[in-house]
Amino acid sequence: MESPTDPADPTRIAVPDGYEFALCPTHDVDRPYKTYQALYFALSGDPLYHLSSLRPSVEPYWQFEEVIQLESELGVRSAFYFLNEPSLFASQGPREWIRPANLLEHAGRYDLTDAEIATVVRRLDDGGWEVGLHGSFHSATDRDRLSAEKETLESVLGHAVLGGRQHHLKLADETWEYHRDVGLRYDASLGSSSSVGFTHGYDPVRPFDDAFVVFPLTAMEVALPDPGDDFEAARSTCADLVDEAAGNGAVMTVLWHPRYFNDREFPGYRRLYRWIIEYALDSGGWVGPPGELVEPGRFER
Repeated sequence: MESPTDPADPTRIAVPDGYEFALCPTHDVDRPYKTYQALYFALSGDPLYHLSSLRPSVEPYWQFEEVIQLESELGVRSAFYFLNEPSLFASQGPREWIRPANLLEHAGRYDLTDAEIATVVRRLDDGGWEVGLHGSFHSATDRDRLSAEKETLESVLGHAVLGGRQHHLKLADETWEYHRDVGLRYDASLGSSSSVGFTHGYDPVRPFDDAFVVFPLTAMEVALPDPGDDFEAARSTCADLVDEAAGNGAVMTVLWHPRYFNDREFPGYRRLYRWIIEYALDSGGWVGPPGELVEPGRFER
């Protein structure tokens, strides 16, 4: 792969040579375990299924194997952003412990240093996937917190990470400055969870006119038409986005949370993810993690 910058415009990330556009698939690892939020979901329907998630042998949100197999079959790689979130009980006062929103938000929290998580982090890295940082909610405005989260992930991984995305796409005026200060090369938080499209342009941008890069989010899975209700509508929306990317030499970024590969709970999303990658490849697109555009050759298999 050639240099990630366009010689005619050194502030612009270029699409790899020989391709019409680039598609960067990403996955925010929010909740790999479905724990007591199953009780909440059971109230809204299919209680037998949701309550079965409480059995220790059942992990419906642990979808790493499914993603690895799917992407390996297609010959592509993506980025996984891991969350290092402080405990609700350690980081918030007692009044916050009983708030339903907080309890639901922190359900399924995981520890990056746990053996099971650490093993999958290293396996992804060894297999050519990018492992990046999913900054916790308060890290967007807390440089020290962001730095500590990055250091913990890197201690598990064994080397530096290039970038990541903030939890809930949270951005403050100082967030990108903090990202740059702690040594991250890029951020992928600029986008929406309720709409899709190239709202922020067709190219990654350099907000400080230096080496730090921002990859706008083109589409999050929850902002698309529900493929379980109308797969054709979801497919058509994705086709339009890929066609627009191809027509403009764009760098397109999509987000699929790993739990959406559980076809029982989120029907159609795994099929749609496969389809959009296949369609991008058939349309002359390069498919790979954002970090590969920032540092070519970093994630070659």
